Amino acid sequence: MSGNESGLPQSRRGLARRLTVQALYQWLINETFPEVLLRQFREQEEGLGRADPAYFDLLLTGVVEHAPELTVAITPHLDRPLNQLDPVEHAILLLGAYELQHCPDVPWKVAVNEAVNLAKTFGAEEGFKFVNGVLDKLARSSRSAEMQAGL
Repeated sequence: MSGNESGLPQSRRGLARRLTVQALYQWLINETFPEVLLRQFREQEEGLGRADPAYFDLLLTGVVEHAPELTVAITPHLDRPLNQLDPVEHAILLLGAYELQHCPDVPWKVAVNEAVNLAKTFGAEEGFKFVNGVLDKLARSSRSAEMQAGL
């Protein structure tokens, strides 16, 4: 069974996020079309496993479709030029920004925490701190009412 850093089993959505980061990494590095990535991930020996396939599709196609606006949203919160981001952190930031801006059913804390956990798993040693800082600032601007309500 797949787990996270705490050793607890991951949710189906958590597994979909994990696969989405892997697909977005390929998209950023190789400029692979999202349709090709969707097909590749579905055809792999293990396929999507226990991951939520509809959520994987939503995330991957949504991030790619909205990448320009997501980039505009995260750029003011970066401490370096976008082209200097590690592709893994870039993929995680795009995913987190997408959930914050386009998935109101996902609480802001979940979106940020899931991204931080992905950065701990896939990113550079201290990359999770950077991801946390950027997405926390983005959440303050895009989910301020939810944050003020203590949700």
